[in-house]
Amino acid sequence: MTSLGRLITAMVTPFDDKGEVDYERARKLARALYDSGSDGVVLSGTTGESPTLSKEEKLRLFAEVKSEVGGGVVAGTGSYNTRESIELTREAERIGVDAALLVVPYYNKPPQEGLYQHFKAIAESTNLPCILYNVPGRTGTNLAAETVVRLSQIDNIVGVKEASGNLEQISKIIQGTRDGFLVYSGNDGDTLPILALGGYGVISVASHLAGVQIKEMIEKCLNGQLGEAAQIHRNLLPLVEALFVVANPIPVKYALGYMGFPVGKPRLPLVEPDEKARATIESALKAYPVGLPSGYLK
Repeated sequence: MTSLGRLITAMVTPFDDKGEVDYERARKLARALYDSGSDGVVLSGTTGESPTLSKEEKLRLFAEVKSEVGGGVVAGTGSYNTRESIELTREAERIGVDAALLVVPYYNKPPQEGLYQHFKAIAESTNLPCILYNVPGRTGTNLAAETVVRLSQIDNIVGVKEASGNLEQISKIIQGTRDGFLVYSGNDGDTLPILALGGYGVISVASHLAGVQIKEMIEKCLNGQLGEAAQIHRNLLPLVEALFVVANPIPVKYALGYMGFPVGKPRLPLVEPDEKARATIESALKAYPVGLPSGYLK
């Protein structure tokens, strides 16, 4: 199995002035993220505006970024449709991605047994390592700890991105899943607490702008330097809060452009931040030393 790193960026999807996917910009952004501390990238996840990307756009994005960076490419292939999720996961595997991210089905609100059968069916259709993605604030359904524990017994379900914010639930997952099961924080503000509980890493939005700092925080935590890790965590919180002042990825796309790496507007139904949100984002960026390596700007 491909080794998955501890800091994975949930990458935005760059668009050009006409609203089309800018694949060259995506390649450049992925390379910049790797040079800023990321061990991998998630493509076509929440931050990548997956609901507005066509199947063809997703597959080309997977191929382009994989060609650019080599390893660590996690493809967002899950949806509320099990059959379509299987099909997209298989096609992503043929392209050569390194893992699949499978979100809890949204809108149709399946029971826990339905969630188990959904993820089991996708995992059994592929040889890719599969990471579950629990984000009840967006999907309307929570993936219970007991269900994650059951799913962890399937060999190629290797981890979970946990964005419930429920540390008690996350503790139960870490305690009950098989050895080697990877529990990623799905919220930047929860990364250090989850690491302290025995979690593995983070699938991050803030690492677009603070990858070096987040990487350092993870390393210090793992080395037992909890005080120093906590200081980095506290320093990052105003930036994290600003990046979620309105729905992700609206703020991070604006922030990247403000810092000198434009990635285009979000696609409808998302829109650019209003004046108040822009002021909040800009204030956080001015107060904290963030940014991609200078060689990538403009």
